[in-house]
Amino acid sequence: MATTIKSSSGGSFLGLVKEIFNWYPSNYPAAERKLLFKLDLSILIFACLCFFVKFLDQTNISNAYVSGLKEDFGLYGNELNYFNVCYYVAYVVFQIPGMLLMSRPRLARWLLPSLEILWGLCTFAQSRVTNVHQLYACRFLVGMLEAPVFAGTHFILGSWYSGPELFKRAGTWFICNPLGTMVSGYLQAAAYTNLSGVGGMAGWRWLFVIDGIFTIPVAIIGFIVFPGVPESPKPFYFTSDDIALAKARLEKAKIRKPGKLDLDVFKRSLKRWHIWIFVFCYICMIIGSYPDSYMNLWLKEEGYSVVQINQLPTVTYAINIVTSWLGTTLAAIYPSWVIYTGATSCLVFSAICMIIWNIPKPLKFVAWYLFGMSGCMSPILYSTVNTIVKGDSEERALILGAMMTFGYSFYVWTPLVLFPTVGPNGAPRWRIGWPVALVFQILLWAGFVTAIVIHRRE
Repeated sequence: MATTIKSSSGGSFLGLVKEIFNWYPSNYPAAERKLLFKLDLSILIFACLCFFVKFLDQTNISNAYVSGLKEDFGLYGNELNYFNVCYYVAYVVFQIPGMLLMSRPRLARWLLPSLEILWGLCTFAQSRVTNVHQLYACRFLVGMLEAPVFAGTHFILGSWYSGPELFKRAGTWFICNPLGTMVSGYLQAAAYTNLSGVGGMAGWRWLFVIDGIFTIPVAIIGFIVFPGVPESPKPFYFTSDDIALAKARLEKAKIRKPGKLDLDVFKRSLKRWHIWIFVFCYICMIIGSYPDSYMNLWLKEEGYSVVQINQLPTVTYAINIVTSWLGTTLAAIYPSWVIYTGATSCLVFSAICMIIWNIPKPLKFVAWYLFGMSGCMSPILYSTVNTIVKGDSEERALILGAMMTFGYSFYVWTPLVLFPTVGPNGAPRWRIGWPVALVFQILLWAGFVTAIVIHRRE
């Protein structure tokens, strides 16, 4: 699951730095380096922009909630959790259907841009809601339309890249997760400060308008540049030689092209260990990481200003950005379980601090910010799936979709049981939730290491 640094400087720090930034190896033929560059310009640019606006549109509800939505609609119960439940119910239900559609070459090129147009319109609609029930409906539609984006992009990356190429690009792409969340905080702070009352709309409503303005142009870019899978209709910037080379690369890496989609896909997948362990790992990741992103609720309880509530948590996302890129890149160089162990150690420390709770405020800030070390864990996990299951395209799509389906199904009910917004065990203290999160962080590490060990023995 890792490569070895090979350079004139041996295992030195200089050799490590060279390997981190070595996206177009000199030992590759010129045509192959050119193909990689084209792929990066097309897949990565659209995928990064798409993922960025997805997380803008996904996380803006939390920022809107603490920036006036709660008071305007009189939301003093668990409505924030209900918003998330509506989103994740749709997100879960449409995962596997969306992923199986993504595995079809003729649809793969157009599916994500089309869905992005639709969820952009739903994002605009959230700025005009007049009651909480309309907002529930909008969150459901956004969740349904965004369902295939995350796992679908991992599937596309695994359909063009392999080995260290895949890990490096997956880590770079995943940066847009925390980047979108971080920018959403700054946008909400700016909207609250500068746009409140403009056009007769509250500042939190303007956040949805701004996010919609970001979303639609990205979808248009996708229709132009997104290539789908190698078997999809050829985009204008690829030559026939480019496609032939791309298919030859996949054959050399033993990545099987899409085949027949029937019930046998489910039968053979359920007989293998891959789907069981990887789905278990993602369930653990979802439960273990759920409370990490709710620093804003603690800041609100502590009496910080609206601007501070939106801006201070962005430090966590900045750390997340660095670890998403650097951690995943290092996992292409060193054993991935080593990187996982380091990240898990930071999360365990932070979770223990939250369980104790009554600690100095500076240490509480450190604990919240260290949750950003989780940034590399998801892209490493998904890149590992793409690498281990590369010999069966349909099984790979099914596993990626199942990970999202069963993982996010826990988002539907765990917030209400483990992480309620109000009550004696409510946010952000979560007397029950934090210990449970700690247990699942450790189980995630154990499951990931188990997958690596089984694969090596095979």
